Amino acid sequence: SEKRLTVPSRFQKELQVHLSRSSSIDSNDNMNTSVAETHTVASGPSAAHVNEVQSRIMEILSKCSSGVWMSKMPQIYREMYWEELSTAVLHQLENWPHVCTVEKVHRGDHMDGLLYPAKKIPPTAKSDTEQEKASQNISSKHLMLKPNTETTPASLSSDFKQKVVNILLKYSSGLWANALPKLYQDTYQVKFPEDILNNLELLSDVCVVDYVSEVPRKAILYAKPQSHIDENLNVTEKVQMHDDVKATAEQQYEEPKDQYLENITVPPLIIPSEGSVSVMVLELKNTNEVLIRQVYYSSAQEQMEDDMKAYYSQNSTVSVAQSLSVGQLVAVHAEEDTWLRAWIISLEDNRIKVCYVDHGFSEFVESNSVYKLQKQFHSLPFQAAKCKLAGLEVFCDDPVLVKTVESQACSKILAVEILEKSDIPPLVLYDTSGEDDININATCLKALYDKSLELHLQIDTLYTNVRVTSVFSDGSLYCQVPSKGLSRLSEILQKLEDYFHYKQTSEFNVSLPFCGKICLFPSKGKWARVEIRIIHTRRALDVQFMDTGTVATVKVSELREIPPQFLREVIAIPPQAIKCCLADLPPNTGMWTPDAVLWLRDTVMNCPEFSMKVVKQDPSKGIAHVYLFAPKNFPDVDNSVNQQIKNADLWKHQKDVFLSVTPSGTSSTKVTSDDVSALQLTSEKLEKTSSDSARESSSAVSTIDMPPPLPLSKTGELMDVYVSVACHPGHFIIQPWKELHNLEALMEEMILYYSRTEEKPVNIGKNRLYAAKIENQWYRVLIKGILRNGFLSVYELDYGKHEFVSIEKVQPLVDTFRKLPFQAVTAQLAGVKSQQWSEEASIVFRNLVEKKSLVAQIQAVNESTNSWDRKIVAFLVDTSLPDTDIWIHEFVSQSLVEFSKDD
Repeated sequence: SEKRLTVPSRFQKELQVHLSRSSSIDSNDNMNTSVAETHTVASGPSAAHVNEVQSRIMEILSKCSSGVWMSKMPQIYREMYWEELSTAVLHQLENWPHVCTVEKVHRGDHMDGLLYPAKKIPPTAKSDTEQEKASQNISSKHLMLKPNTETTPASLSSDFKQKVVNILLKYSSGLWANALPKLYQDTYQVKFPEDILNNLELLSDVCVVDYVSEVPRKAILYAKPQSHIDENLNVTEKVQMHDDVKATAEQQYEEPKDQYLENITVPPLIIPSEGSVSVMVLELKNTNEVLIRQVYYSSAQEQMEDDMKAYYSQNSTVSVAQSLSVGQLVAVHAEEDTWLRAWIISLEDNRIKVCYVDHGFSEFVESNSVYKLQKQFHSLPFQAAKCKLAGLEVFCDDPVLVKTVESQACSKILAVEILEKSDIPPLVLYDTSGEDDININATCLKALYDKSLELHLQIDTLYTNVRVTSVFSDGSLYCQVPSKGLSRLSEILQKLEDYFHYKQTSEFNVSLPFCGKICLFPSKGKWARVEIRIIHTRRALDVQFMDTGTVATVKVSELREIPPQFLREVIAIPPQAIKCCLADLPPNTGMWTPDAVLWLRDTVMNCPEFSMKVVKQDPSKGIAHVYLFAPKNFPDVDNSVNQQIKNADLWKHQKDVFLSVTPSGTSSTKVTSDDVSALQLTSEKLEKTSSDSARESSSAVSTIDMPPPLPLSKTGELMDVYVSVACHPGHFIIQPWKELHNLEALMEEMILYYSRTEEKPVNIGKNRLYAAKIENQWYRVLIKGILRNGFLSVYELDYGKHEFVSIEKVQPLVDTFRKLPFQAVTAQLAGVKSQQWSEEASIVFRNLVEKKSLVAQIQAVNESTNSWDRKIVAFLVDTSLPDTDIWIHEFVSQSLVEFSKDD
């Protein structure tokens, strides 16, 4: 318990240091010590710490002009700044007239105090000597950060501040200030005011600014905790559900002097950090008013309501609430002898309108059924919330749409993705009960299709003037057939072209992309309809062109919203691309060979039109089996495209090229243990390439065009790290925390670059650097082995993982992506003996550190010619708990003792 850390600044907000102090220290020293403790700094306090506490107290009081009870100041301070306020500071407040005015008040049998903003002192009231002393007591940091008298936090728009908060909420461990302008511009397509970086105090009312150097731009920003808000149902960010709840709770900060309101605090709804969040749709008025409840807490809610019934039914001393007010949290004796928690919405004589916070509906009740809610029933977060379905807002009252949503979502348990923080947050619902996840929002939008524009292919029917629009690596293709829908689509797209000719298209930038959203994309000089399929980062995403079937990676900034006046017309036209496959090809071919795919693309994409005969429909897969004919060969089956590719010598190496195929038509990069055991080095196709590469490259990689080595902290010093991989205490991978935003930016640029770059033949060689596409992301990799069946064994240089990847997913690593040092550092845990680690010990260690932000204290560095072969020995410390540090090696050692006892 005496072993403590002087930790890097990012973790200072997460620690408390309990230091014993001599009783001989005077009150002023005690105050300074307490302030230092809240910052977890082992060295003595500075004037900057005192000034920071004083400025924060002044900030609180500026928002509570009617006064704040002194006894409540620590709670308010903790909620606003995530730090404890020492009682020694409270004792000093009377000695700080420039900070606040203190008025002593008797409250029952004890003395309390009311704090008010300091009385303004005219400049002449201070002598030159006093002013000189005051200026000497202010640190240089605070002089640099003093707000411009012409610009204050209040002068920034609430919309701008909310956008900043929305970004910060996605970074619970903090965001470097200098990364904010780029994130802001990428997210909202608006330039961030650069002058704010030089005066971050302008954001002090919405975020905590943690300075790590004397330069203002070297700071970390944290979103301030939204106390008394129902932060629920969000995988990526916290969502404010009850703004009226917040307003009521905030009244506690400004208590009138003549009465004392009970402090009612309901904790936020905490979502599990891993796995999807499940909700139940309780009620649906329209798609903008969807009532949901999180499933995770259902049993706890039932238990609480049973306890309420037992308490209020059996306790004879309980009586109805005497003085009620709007916004008050109460217990209501409802129908069927149930007891529910509720907020008072309005008061009308003896009739009271309440909203049941755990069920979401409202009703009028009699005053004799409303009781004071006891404190033991405050602990469970509110369970019901009102949301809206993203992408359906314009059609929210459409009866066909509402009926479809009811059938797809109501009374079902669904996965949910919350997109944005707002009073009624937009969300996307997913039905995960089947083999494939179903996007409820996108599925229900299809109910608005104009049925008369749908094209239904008929078996044994011939179609002419067919255009093939795209070919995929599994041999499937998309075709356009002349139809009424295609003609209507051309008309509406021309309308859009004319409309945008007189409008600034930037007005329609997409600010909130989500999977299933339909928007516009400029393609070949015209506008095209696209549906968002995968969101890689804030800047890059995958879209599918609805009317050609093509899939592409694009920038978010290139997408445009559909203007409202055209939205219904655009949505009403069903997709005009029909998915097909060539009939009568050899069965069970699995994934096509690269040669076969290239032949098919060259054959069908370079011909303006074909004739097509449908021979079979597969509704379950939404695909038609067809014969394709060039115009001159129609309808000779022997000269069809099907027969030509069947007779071509394109299949004999098929089994040696791909191991497996996924239903989506993309090759799988995952190899099972059975597959690995069957893999042999070098296939016939790659043998010559490998031998040529071996002569060019030795076991060590050339240092030409290599990134600089990753700088590490000196031995004994501390650094913030993220553990990306943890096998056991003898082998894990760390990444320096301060570089993660640079790595994220690099990954975004790689996605955009390689998705738009034509694939090039690659000269593969062991121990050489490449870019590889793994699960829709591009990584910097080192080739470790060349395997049979067209696969490569690669090492991810920034994440420390070993993967198998198809050779066609590998491209040259261009110089632009060789500048950032490789981020993965191999490490072993200090403080434990090297040994053969058991599975139990490995699991314990993995659960403690993997995918977590920790503090590392480096004990030794084993250098190597190649940066990825460098290895460090380090202690790891989990500093996330408020009052203790967990030294991982101590926990592992204790676990080993327990395992030995079990044996």
